[in-house]
Amino acid sequence: MSVGQLRGVIFDMDGVLVDSHAVHRKAWRLFFQTLGREVPEAQLDFILDGRKRGDILRHFLGDCPDSELEEFGRRKDCIFRQMRLTVAPVPGVVRMVRELHGSGIALALATSASRSRARSTLLELGLLNCFRVIVTGEDVLLGKPDAAIYRLACSRVEIEAGHLLAIEDAISGIRAAVGAGLRCVGVKLHETPENLTAAGAVHVVRDFESVSVPGLESILLRCGSISHQAAAAGRG
Repeated sequence: MSVGQLRGVIFDMDGVLVDSHAVHRKAWRLFFQTLGREVPEAQLDFILDGRKRGDILRHFLGDCPDSELEEFGRRKDCIFRQMRLTVAPVPGVVRMVRELHGSGIALALATSASRSRARSTLLELGLLNCFRVIVTGEDVLLGKPDAAIYRLACSRVEIEAGHLLAIEDAISGIRAAVGAGLRCVGVKLHETPENLTAAGAVHVVRDFESVSVPGLESILLRCGSISHQAAAAGRG
């Protein structure tokens, strides 16, 4: 796969565009309490790994009819919406997205969230018009770490993977992006740099305060150079 000029960036949403993990954790805890379930704090880490809502529900509740999963999902989202005032954008990301968009770089969203929440989040951030493509958990059968959501995003944005970067904060999300042939930048809001790198991230940032468009382009070019050198060494 050739790697060249940066032509597009595919963003995850929770933990990348918005620092929503603490609110999600609380919302899930409250939801489970409505069912009479007390989930240990350590087990709630599962919800922060970029999984589809249905996968999370099955993980904690076992097999449920689809109609019940949909109802549970609506109840959980209702709790989350009531807490949205505490959700803030990741530092620097609004500026970064607008700079990428203004530079003519195509932007896509690949999130396990529902389509309605994805659109409402982008609208609240004032970034809806910046994204050419929005792919959600509703568009794929298998959620992250399966690569389907990133393959679909690549297909819809109509740019080869070698000219794209993915930006993720979760281990399963990075594995999904890498599985689709993408270079992935990790955001270390809620995960260690070591774990993000081990999952396949080619570069790790704390947030977007000091990230620039040329900086992202240099990451892609550097990865291409490393890949080329490795391939040459393998032929030697």
